[in-house]
Amino acid sequence: MRTLFIIFIMQLSFTSVAQHNFSKEFSLVSDNDLYTSIVRDRYYTNGLFLTYRTVKNDGSKYNPKKIKQFQIGQLMYTSVNPNLTNASLQDRPFAGYLYGSYGLNWYYHTNTILATELQIGVIGPSAKGYELQNFLHGLYNYPKPMGWRHQINNAFALNLNIKYLHNFSEISNHYFDFSSYNNLKAGTIFTSLSSGLYSRVGLKKLQPFTNSVAFNSNLNHTAKSYDESFLFIKPMLSYALYDATIEGSFLNNSNPVVFNVMPFYFLLEIGYRFYKKHFSYGYTYTYHTQKAKSLNITKSNNYGSIYVGYYFN
Repeated sequence: MRTLFIIFIMQLSFTSVAQHNFSKEFSLVSDNDLYTSIVRDRYYTNGLFLTYRTVKNDGSKYNPKKIKQFQIGQLMYTSVNPNLTNASLQDRPFAGYLYGSYGLNWYYHTNTILATELQIGVIGPSAKGYELQNFLHGLYNYPKPMGWRHQINNAFALNLNIKYLHNFSEISNHYFDFSSYNNLKAGTIFTSLSSGLYSRVGLKKLQPFTNSVAFNSNLNHTAKSYDESFLFIKPMLSYALYDATIEGSFLNNSNPVVFNVMPFYFLLEIGYRFYKKHFSYGYTYTYHTQKAKSLNITKSNNYGSIYVGYYFN
């Protein structure tokens, strides 16, 4: 956190407006509760996402900009203590989810965004959740996470995610904007509906929806992108119908530890993003209320996310 704070302060000194023109991006996102606490290691404990994006067209007054993306992702979930070997003491299932995905996003000049993603993968031991966490624990000299012997069993994963954002231009300006944010997930891993708000506070002039790192839209063939530096906040209310990392997959119901999902939960993201020339980076703090119905489960959880992106042609 100290390093991120120093970097954040340094970026406030950049006041020049620079123009760039890049059509491709590689990015890496790392989620971990270690980024908010050095002693907490529970629930959604780690996520890694490697993404390649490229712009199909820059869009026009009458046609939306289109950006496609390819992603490999892995998510890991554990109980309150990853070293619990007694299944009856676990308050959340251990689960790994590994997938590859293709996404296509439309950016309209009416300041609306439609983003789609299709994920194909696997949940269970084949997702290698135990192997990765055991490796990470070895790096920090932590005990082996033995609770994985009771993890969710293998099952095929197919999930469709759709996001829709709309900007309230009447109450937005060059240094503050306010938008609605909606997210639908449907498939064999997650089925849920989320709705909330997304707001940016610019430390520089905010870029439009069609050309901002906030929405992964700052890729262009001929148009220019501009340096960005802003804070953001995103409160969301979610209704979960199904979560295979908690209930186990309906394609394989022979799981040692499962719970019912908490239908409604609240999620809050607060973060910072910066973009200059070839690189962008950011940090997000995420808080959410209870997601699994367990008498012993902690009523809330939080984790951090670090984003690094590289742009090129």
